[in-house]
Amino acid sequence: MTEARRNQGGGVQSVERTFELLELMADAGGEVALSELADKSGLPLPTIHRIMRTLVGAGYARQQPSRRYSLGPRLIRLGETASRALGSWARPYLAELTEATGETSNMAVLDGAQIVYVAQVPSQHSMRMFTEVGRRVDAHATAVGKAIMANLPPEAVTQLLTRAGMPPQTERTITTVEAMHAELARIRDQGYALDDGEQEVGVRCYAVAVPGAPAGAAISISGPEGRMTRIATDDVVPLMQRLARELATDLSVGNTA
Repeated sequence: MTEARRNQGGGVQSVERTFELLELMADAGGEVALSELADKSGLPLPTIHRIMRTLVGAGYARQQPSRRYSLGPRLIRLGETASRALGSWARPYLAELTEATGETSNMAVLDGAQIVYVAQVPSQHSMRMFTEVGRRVDAHATAVGKAIMANLPPEAVTQLLTRAGMPPQTERTITTVEAMHAELARIRDQGYALDDGEQEVGVRCYAVAVPGAPAGAAISISGPEGRMTRIATDDVVPLMQRLARELATDLSVGNTA
């Protein structure tokens, strides 16, 4: 975060710096050294040490025996509550997507090295896809995960995949970092991600990222492969992109004090 951004809007500098450090810790996988925070934030070490000592005392960070700092357990409740709120914001947009396509729509966010589903509007078909809200899955085998990773810096993607591993869910799952980087380049070119039986045999899913979502988010539609192959991507992808942009705007307005 630049100094100009820290001071934008006349915010409280110490609060802005605190959240900047928490976000940097999350970007690093949840555990960092003070020197890493100093390099990435540009803040003086004494300032970082003072903020981290306060976060540790409040339970929002922990200091490991190695002297490195990790995110603390009190953040879990905040994250769970925020995910529920985000799901309620997304539901009207997902309802429009399901009405237009007839298939189940979802919203998911990146949490650490995994994808968490935070909202869903189910299809009315008797045979439909159902993913429980709150379910966690590996990012590499899902359309939502790939859509989110396509918006991350390549080094962050490599760290995420290396940390989480890339176990095969089906014979179609991408299982190497190199192949995933090639897939993410295609996603950036075509504007959407596809899960073609990579998470579950016989299931196809299209996803687009929600632009500018702080935690990394995506919306998707999913259904049986036979029905999904009849959906024209030229029709549904622009709709998903429009809804993702509108949701991003809605979230941005909702976050403006």
